[in-house]
Amino acid sequence: MNNKQQYKSICEANPQIPVFLQHWWLDAVCNDWDVAIAMNGDKVAGVWPHNNEQKLGVSLIRTPKLTPYHSPYVIYPPDLKSANKDGFEHETITELLKQLPATDVWNIATLPTLKQAGLFKNAGFEISAKQTFLIDLTQDEQTLLANMKESLRRNIKAASTELSIVQDNTALATLFEYQQHTLEKKDVMQAYSLADMQCLLAACIANNSGAIYAAKQGTDILAIVWNVWDANGSYYLMGAQKQGNDNYKAMPALLWHCMKEAKQRGKTLFDLEGSMDAGVERFFRGFGGQRELYLTLKKNNSIIWKLKEMLRG
Repeated sequence: MNNKQQYKSICEANPQIPVFLQHWWLDAVCNDWDVAIAMNGDKVAGVWPHNNEQKLGVSLIRTPKLTPYHSPYVIYPPDLKSANKDGFEHETITELLKQLPATDVWNIATLPTLKQAGLFKNAGFEISAKQTFLIDLTQDEQTLLANMKESLRRNIKAASTELSIVQDNTALATLFEYQQHTLEKKDVMQAYSLADMQCLLAACIANNSGAIYAAKQGTDILAIVWNVWDANGSYYLMGAQKQGNDNYKAMPALLWHCMKEAKQRGKTLFDLEGSMDAGVERFFRGFGGQRELYLTLKKNNSIIWKLKEMLRG
């Protein structure tokens, strides 16, 4: 049994492993991936799936397309004392690092729960931070609404009588189209294709881990959200609004719908996946979640890749 086959069994035995690290997700978004596995006696202590790429003769490990987080995951023994948790995490990730292939270029975004900045710095990574907003779904709906900005509550209330929210997985192509229009205005290239999205959505549906929701006014789709989830959390993967439409109700209504659906599924956390864009950050901040920083790890030992980045910059 190779590492990938073993990892499938590990995922089946540990459903708490985040959706973005699940074997089927990696199959959908990576052309070539492998995994490091650290053991604690006869028990799995941690895993580190990695996306392997070759570009211009340069080896890379990067966060895969359509994936917000891509990092090691530690599986703590159930009887581990709180005082020993950080040490166990440090030792496990150190062992995982030893197993990773020699690679010229790294660029990965870690899970928000991972805080071992010193370990990664000592391993030669450049460390920076990004942000997300996490919403505690153990609160009741009334409290969740009360924590939002008044304008969001008002828009959600108005949307309940003006718009319909439906699950519509066939709206994926429309989501891609709306995204393209937005990116063209910013002169930014799309980082993935519609075929990439279709492959991942099919995997999400097959594993009961994702859905597309659309906000409609009659038959007109005003906004779309792709929501994914795992054993514990629910995530805003992506979304887009129809260009030229000034309806401020559709996207808040969609996200509120996703949160309510997540509560019904028994999820305890909703991750808005944040943004460093000032306008998007302001919008997400209005939902009353907790701002959470997560680490990005970079390393570049390739002259070719340094030249490529200089030319691109």
